Amino acid sequence: MDMNQYLSMFIDESNDHLQSLNENMLELENRPDDLGIVQVIFRSAHTLKGMAATMGFEDLSSLTHQMENVLDLVRNEKLKMQEFIFDTLFQSLDALQSMVQDITQGGEGKADVSSIVSSLQAIVRGEEPGGKQPKQEEKESASFNESAIHLDEFQFSVLDQSITEGHKVLYIEVTIRKDCQLKAARAYLVFDLLERYGEVVKSYPSVQEIEQEKFDRSFSLYYITQKEAAELKSLILNLSEIDSAEVVLLDHESLTELNSGVNEAAAASAPAPVEKKADSAAPSSADKKIPAKEAARPAAGSAPSRTIRVDIDRLDVLMNLFSELLIDRSRLEQLAYEVKRSDLTETVEHMSRVSSDLQNIVLKLRMVQVDSVFNRFPRMVRDLAKSLDKKIDLIITGAETELDRTVIDEIGDPLVHLLRNAVDHGVEHIDERVAAGKPETGTVKLRAFHSGNHVFIEIEDDGKGIDRDKILQKALRNGVVKESEAASMTDEQVYMLLFAPGFSTAEIISDISGRGVGLDVVKTKIESLSGVVSIESKLGQGTKFSVQLPLTLSIISAMLIKVGTEKYAIPLSSIVETGLIQRNQIRKVHGYTMIPYRDTHIPLMSLSELFSVPGFDESAEEETEIVVVHKGDRLAALTVEDFIGQSEIVIKNLGKYLPSIQGVAGATILGDGQVALIIDPNAFIK
Repeated sequence: MDMNQYLSMFIDESNDHLQSLNENMLELENRPDDLGIVQVIFRSAHTLKGMAATMGFEDLSSLTHQMENVLDLVRNEKLKMQEFIFDTLFQSLDALQSMVQDITQGGEGKADVSSIVSSLQAIVRGEEPGGKQPKQEEKESASFNESAIHLDEFQFSVLDQSITEGHKVLYIEVTIRKDCQLKAARAYLVFDLLERYGEVVKSYPSVQEIEQEKFDRSFSLYYITQKEAAELKSLILNLSEIDSAEVVLLDHESLTELNSGVNEAAAASAPAPVEKKADSAAPSSADKKIPAKEAARPAAGSAPSRTIRVDIDRLDVLMNLFSELLIDRSRLEQLAYEVKRSDLTETVEHMSRVSSDLQNIVLKLRMVQVDSVFNRFPRMVRDLAKSLDKKIDLIITGAETELDRTVIDEIGDPLVHLLRNAVDHGVEHIDERVAAGKPETGTVKLRAFHSGNHVFIEIEDDGKGIDRDKILQKALRNGVVKESEAASMTDEQVYMLLFAPGFSTAEIISDISGRGVGLDVVKTKIESLSGVVSIESKLGQGTKFSVQLPLTLSIISAMLIKVGTEKYAIPLSSIVETGLIQRNQIRKVHGYTMIPYRDTHIPLMSLSELFSVPGFDESAEEETEIVVVHKGDRLAALTVEDFIGQSEIVIKNLGKYLPSIQGVAGATILGDGQVALIIDPNAFIK
């Protein structure tokens, strides 16, 4: 495995840990006394620190270590979680996220986090960040006798036997510079270096105490290796902020003498074994009482993982290969029908059934739970509510609902816009809610569910709702609608005016702003995914945005049509109906070609003219086939020469070598090997 693969694994796992840290921090904010959650957070932070240090991202490792120091005090019940501590830890997570993002983009993960580090260190000292008033008793500074490394009988025999077998046994003392701000992180780098070339048998202070910065500036250890003492000393001194390093090669005699000297010194200095005071050291895992909630959690690694990471490019390759199989299947079905041999027909039918099952599996492999998008919203809503001085509960349901990866990649930003508007302009301020007889805490519900071949995502708030009159007044002032139209508009039509470009009901423009800012972008993005967005609202009770999306964009049902020498595919989800139109029914209205349709008139467009297709001229026909398509509640008709039939098609991108073609969403390969362009009806309806 090359370094790029290690880096890819590091980035994926770091993002997983950061997401876990955010989720558990939010949970801890609701239950600040639950030490079980603190234990989970501490383990995630500890793992992230170790991975970062191993990969050489020292800034990331150091900041995580400072977070560990705070969390260690909390889990050992020496510090109570308070609002400013939560804020500082969340700032730390944001900084870590930025570092990982920088690494993802090819950077070194460096950032100036000195202010956050100072705040974390102030918390450890018992002060509020920026203040000097102690919030807890000062931690006792443990004093250590650097030479007092006592080996038990087993450890001594391991070292002695290693010398006999030809290994080098070294006694190492390392001193860190006085001005080092992250001495535990520097010590970690020393241990990480040593573990690459040998084995640490015993250290003083212990590894746990060193990780918790419970040492002055020096630590010592016994070490087994094949490296020369001088080379190891040079490697240690090359690490930053190391003041000195003493590396002594031991033989049988010096090992015995050194260890016996330690034992005599220990016996002379104390009549009984020296123990740390109970309040100055963290209890061991054996002594620590684990809350019931923590005990109920499954132990990490207790069950083998049943999932694997698969690069999305491989899934795309699999889909392309399957599309080739689908084309061959269609061709074989056509040949079997022409040849009319029973054995060939039976074999092809069996292959069709198997390939249909394979198609379902391939599609499921591309499906991703919307949780991968939803999981970033609790933290976002928490920060927005805090900045707006509001109290808001975000309730998420249906996070296990699955969508095609293509849709998942694109739907995140529109949902961010809708949620930000719900928090800012939907839910009222606390005093407004109390005056209206509502609870102080507002509720925003984010839900996802399947219905037929579509997925619905709804964002609903219990805020003040949308004022129909206010929207109409603004729309009339801006010239979006005419007074003659306004009186006959339904509530839903009025609400949809919020999606007009630049339309906003906000009286004060801010970085979050009011309902309407960015909603035109939301609508455009959702429609580009062949989706639909709608609004329901009751004044004084709340608003619900509903987004309807196709289950998958990789394989769709389409109607195949013929126009002259070309074949096209129109997605069935865009088709209202098909029919015939007589030549004498076509009218010219204000320069537009229109036809009567269900008590109204709709535009008529010629595909042969739009795409300059030779071989067909509908003006010479007495009657012409049409297909009526829709974009939301707007309709249009397209003229075609003939209908081939309905088929499931695989969408293929036109690629970067072809320019963007208006009205074409992609292409597909038919059973006879021909390429058919997939029409995007949304482009023809303005």
